[in-house]
Parts: sequence; C-alpha cells; structure tokens
Amino acid sequence: MKTNTLVYGELKNLGREIAKTIDAANDNKLQSKERAANDSKLQDDEQSFQDSKPCVSIAIITDQNVAALYLNACVESLEDQGFHVFCKVIPPGEESKNGEVYLSILESMAKDGITRTDGIVALGGGVVGDLAGFVAATYMRGIKVYQVPTSLLAMVDSSIGGKTGIDLDAGKNLAGAFHMPSLVYQDFGTLSTLPEEELINGMAEIIKYGVLAGGEFYELLTPDEDGNIDLERLIRMSAEYKMDIVSRDAKDMGERQLLNLGHTFGHAIEKLSNYEIKHGFAVAKGLALIADLSGRHGWCSEETRDSIVGTLDIWGYDLSIPCDMNEMLDAIAVDKKRKADYIDLVVPTVIGNCELKRMSMEELYKCLL
Repeated sequence: MKTNTLVYGELKNLGREIAKTIDAANDNKLQSKERAANDSKLQDDEQSFQDSKPCVSIAIITDQNVAALYLNACVESLEDQGFHVFCKVIPPGEESKNGEVYLSILESMAKDGITRTDGIVALGGGVVGDLAGFVAATYMRGIKVYQVPTSLLAMVDSSIGGKTGIDLDAGKNLAGAFHMPSLVYQDFGTLSTLPEEELINGMAEIIKYGVLAGGEFYELLTPDEDGNIDLERLIRMSAEYKMDIVSRDAKDMGERQLLNLGHTFGHAIEKLSNYEIKHGFAVAKGLALIADLSGRHGWCSEETRDSIVGTLDIWGYDLSIPCDMNEMLDAIAVDKKRKADYIDLVVPTVIGNCELKRMSMEELYKCLL
C-alpha cells in the first residue's frame, strides 16, 4: 500500500499541487503500460482505460467553521487549475462523524455525477479528514482523497496514514477503512486562526510522539525560558515519525500499534463524555493513566512515569479521570483494538521506548482497580 505524499505550502497553491499529483500518477501508469506493452502483456481493457483518465471534478468536504475561513481560497485554487468543484459543508464537531452524514454525502456525490476518476479534498480537522477519507474509500469502491488538514491535531496525526472512519453508537471509529491519501497538503498559516484550546488539543498527540521517540524530540516538548517552542519543527518531526512507521506497517498489524499510546483509555474517555472531551484532551488523560499504571506495576520506572505526567502538566492538561473504572472497562470492551478476549496495551518502559503488553480483559480489570 502506497503511503502518503506530504507537501507543505499555501492554500492558494493547493490546486497546482493536486494537478501535479495527478500528472505524476498518470505518468507512472503510462510508463507501466509501456513496459507491459514491451513485454507483450498489455491488457487494453475498459478498466485500464478508466484508471488512466485524469481527475476532472473535486468534491470538497469541510465543516461550517473551516468553510467560513478557507473554502473560497480552496475553490479558487482548484478552479484555476481547471477542476470542476462541488462543496459539501457539514456541521462542526464529532457529532457529524456518523452514518447519516456519511450516507448523505455519498448520495449528494452520486447526484453531482462524481465518478471513479474524480477526487475528494478533505479540508478541515480530524472529523472532516476521517469522514471524507471514509467517503473516498467507499464511494464507487474507492476514489482519490487529498487531505488538507487545518488543525494541529489533523496535521500531526489523523491526516496521515490512511485510517478513515465514522463513529457508531457503540464506540469511536468502529466503521472504517484503510485508504491512503494521494496527497497530504499542510499550510501552517491555518494554525493562526485556531483558538488556544485547539492548539493544546493537538499538542497531546505531539507529546505522544515525543514519548515514543525520546531524545531531542522529547526535549523540544518543554518550552524555553521565554515560554516558546518551535511548533513548526515539532509538526514536521511528528508527521515524519508517523509516516516512517506507516511505511513499514500500513495496515496496523505490528509496529504501528505503538501509535495507540494513550488511546485505549483516551477513546473510552471520549465516548463516556459523549465526545464533550475532545480527542487530544482525552488522549492526555489516557497517556497519564497508562504512565501511572506502568509505574505502579513496574513496567517503567517512577522517574519515567513522573516525566510523562510532568510534561503533560507543563501544558496544563486536566489529568483527572471523569468516569469510574467499571465504565471505562465497558467502553474498552467494544474498542476496535480489542481482539477476542484480550487487548494490546501500549506501555512506556523508558522515554523513547514503548512496548505492546497483551492482557486479557480480566487482567486489565485487575490492573485498573
């Protein structure tokens, strides 16, 4: 499975980058066909013809908040490159990541005549990226998606790696698919319109990467004496860290599972709060909880535990757990990371190293209580 192409630039150049991505893909197909023809293996059927056609229409999926800020610029950029543009604007928030909204977008795209050779631009944060990616993965059995994250959380995590999905009543992201974006296009300028809360929301994922990577990455999480950090550098380091792992384990069968650090508990906390606690804040709670468990059970030293919790404290996270552990276990029982009667927890051993610890639900129950 091909992994993401990551490009940094300004939204005004989005259309040009998508056009370049399409041209490059068509050139590769042409070269493949020429090689096949030379080997007398060219199958000139209808499917190969359809796959070689250029993308001519783009459906932009975004939410109302992002649309007010950036939709016009994106539409203009795409139309300047000759694309026909259709816009699907949804209400903001996790509540939109559901089956009803998902199906309504599919129906709308079909009425607009979007074809298999067209594409989707996911313009927004994690909710938009997950939803639009799932639409792209399933519409006509799969069309191209171009991720254009506008939140810190989406830039460092959800736009990268091809995980897409929607929530079910039973839990988060329980319906989904792996569908790699043809392009991830990041404009750091969009961060200037984010409220402080959204920046802190995204920092939790960056802290997670720092715990996994250790070394200089982890050290950069602590602001300097003037209270500053190099946010753009941290974004690039986070994105590159994830892309490197995804390149080796695209389908989440091994190493990529380490990226779930803090997420088993975090997703449960999100669900139990009816998603009033945002993803990053829930992950921070989950990261603190697994660090505490690791320290108590000897999976890591007290120094490692205190360092992780201390870093989260520096950023002002509320690390209290707003539910009892029985509720937590009930939510974890339907987590998509559960396999049969066990789950693989990501536990920190030292800063810069985490391991998968397999335990039964009964063992997890005993650890938590």
